[in-house]
Amino acid sequence: MKLVAGALLAGSIDAAAAPFATVLPLWPEGVPDARPGAGPEHEADGRVSNVSEPTLTVYGPAVDRPNGTAVIICPGGGYVRLSVQREGEQYATWLGTLGITSFVLKYRMQESGHPAPLRDVLRAVRLVRTQAAKYHIRPDRIGVMGSSAGGHLAASAGTLFDHPLGRTGAELDKVSARPDFLMLMYPVITMEGPAAHAGSRTALLGAHPAAADVQLMSVEKQVTSATPPTLLIHTQEDGVVPVENSILFYQALTRAKVPADMYLFEHGSHGMGMRAGLGTASDWPKRTEEWLRARGLLDPAR
Repeated sequence: MKLVAGALLAGSIDAAAAPFATVLPLWPEGVPDARPGAGPEHEADGRVSNVSEPTLTVYGPAVDRPNGTAVIICPGGGYVRLSVQREGEQYATWLGTLGITSFVLKYRMQESGHPAPLRDVLRAVRLVRTQAAKYHIRPDRIGVMGSSAGGHLAASAGTLFDHPLGRTGAELDKVSARPDFLMLMYPVITMEGPAAHAGSRTALLGAHPAAADVQLMSVEKQVTSATPPTLLIHTQEDGVVPVENSILFYQALTRAKVPADMYLFEHGSHGMGMRAGLGTASDWPKRTEEWLRARGLLDPAR
């Protein structure tokens, strides 16, 4: 276990929110289906690629307001790279100011392919749930947040949490992998039709995916009444992952009678993160805080 300096939102977040982060190996007993000769991980400009050793980086809540809620954060990057700084560390630091403990997931991608990312995110939920007491969080208040392809992975966790592909035979498989809530930022959702993000589909499923894999990983088709309450954020200006992805998932949630809020903004390109100057879209953190508060997720743990 090692300590690394926590990334801070310059000029906007109190440094007390997350001065240090703890890095946990996701598979200390050995990564399942590990690739031989994977080569070194690549890190540049706040992005990481060629991940073969998945980890969770833990960011604690602001010292004066811990509330027992946890969020596992899945950065985006088309299943090719991870935008760890913009869609991982930055979100974790912000969530810390709300009293939330965050776990930024570094998951496997195109080099491993399906179902490695699904196994990583479900393992993350199970691991956090088993260590709830250690991190002073409630095992029934663990959410998953994801952006872009990370949003697809988060939505996969919320729909495929009990799928056999998410198990490896480890003892931890006995622990529930169902998230208690989802927060999806401009997510990739479908793997078919005009709304599909072809790059994410190819990176995850290969150039010529089996029809069954396309069906399974079109996660709007996997929504059931057991899918957790969900918040969706997307923009009309997203020219990379069409807004129809969020709409498809929202419609499926509505049919299944799953509580959901969706905010569709005019401005903001794909990967907008927490940028200012995007009109009402820049207020999405406020809308998210309102949603978390309305669901009781910012109430002090009891």
